[in-house]
Amino acid sequence: MPNIMNSLYNMRILDDLARKETTIHRLHPLAKLLTTVSYLTVVVSFGKYEISGLIPLLFYPVMVFVLAELPVGPIIKRMLLASPLIIGIGILNPFFDHQIFLLSGIEISRGWITFLSLLIKSALTVSAALLLIATTGMDRLAGALRMLKVPRIFVIQLLLTYRYISVLMEEVARTLRAYSLRAPEQKGIHRSAWGSLAGQLLLRTFDRAQRIYEAMCLRGFTGEYHTGNYGKIIVWDLTYIVGWVLFFIATRIYNIPMLIGSLIMEVIR
Repeated sequence: MPNIMNSLYNMRILDDLARKETTIHRLHPLAKLLTTVSYLTVVVSFGKYEISGLIPLLFYPVMVFVLAELPVGPIIKRMLLASPLIIGIGILNPFFDHQIFLLSGIEISRGWITFLSLLIKSALTVSAALLLIATTGMDRLAGALRMLKVPRIFVIQLLLTYRYISVLMEEVARTLRAYSLRAPEQKGIHRSAWGSLAGQLLLRTFDRAQRIYEAMCLRGFTGEYHTGNYGKIIVWDLTYIVGWVLFFIATRIYNIPMLIGSLIMEVIR
């Protein structure tokens, strides 16, 4: 039961963070969405053997963390949720890519380089997506998607899926609480009750979803999810987008760490 309640709290903490009033939070949601999409595009465009070129891109999430005054812990925990999948995909690279190259006289398989590159890319992309939600919120993000003329059905599906996950978790918590009250001395759920509990959970979820939909219809829902009017993009929003996009393009064209290293070597000489 505590695990279920913790999961509910962890799901809602991003919405709570999105209500803060900082420089990043006050930006137009479309500006943050376009900046994040540009960032993700640049990150995934790097080759599988490129690592040093990805390092300057760490500057973006760090700056958003600082300017938005976000706690590091909750974001890191959510990033770690995706790590098993990434590790499971990339851990086989050293076994398939046997090419060897020398690094300071040490032989290293290129498979390990691709594995490390995959880990860095996943960390950067997942952190950028989480920061977008934590500084914008799902409702404002949906509004930005509608401004980009994303089909209404996809936006509503995204919003309702996000909201109904918490509804499902609440029904799970109620079901487990009822079971524990009827079997106070039993640890966990006996396997003989797994099937009936799963069926009851499915029926309760459908019933709860129907009640929510009826309540939405009574409040005037006709298929359009109104997320509010966020006005026009101002000069500060354009400056934010253009500034970051130019930085992303510069990091993609030039290997900044190598340039800095070359300058340092020239100075030493």
